[in-house]
Amino acid sequence: MSLKVNEAAPDFELAGSNGESVKLTDFRGKNVVLYFYPKDMTPGCTTEACDFRDQHENFTDLDAVILGVSPDPVGRHEKFIEKHGLPFLLLADEENKAAEAYGVWQLKKNFGKEYMGIVRSTFIIDKEGRLVKEFRNVKVKGHVEKALNYIRENL
Repeated sequence: MSLKVNEAAPDFELAGSNGESVKLTDFRGKNVVLYFYPKDMTPGCTTEACDFRDQHENFTDLDAVILGVSPDPVGRHEKFIEKHGLPFLLLADEENKAAEAYGVWQLKKNFGKEYMGIVRSTFIIDKEGRLVKEFRNVKVKGHVEKALNYIRENL
């Protein structure tokens, strides 16, 4: 499946840090910031999660829900949330099904080693469930503000 802006965002069902099964369609009627990140407790992912935490109220004011997705299991998500006071759901994509649907499970290279992993990316989904903006291969610094400004100016 290839993603296209202004078309329906791929639905998924993943285990959530709230102990429930979570579907994208559960959030119809709200804007969704769906962000994929490689791994809980790592420096870049912690910075990104804390940036989303610090802007959470501003997203909420714009009727937007933040959902973080990584291959980590729910138990690790719970520790990450507790350690950093994250006020939004983290979803466990242990089989990389959602990551594959959004095209972010890719071959990566690091220090000459090749492996499959998450390419840090964020998707903005409108209240009708359409993908309206994608940020791929995200650099953490300043990214959350870009996502917030996009929603503020366009939705």
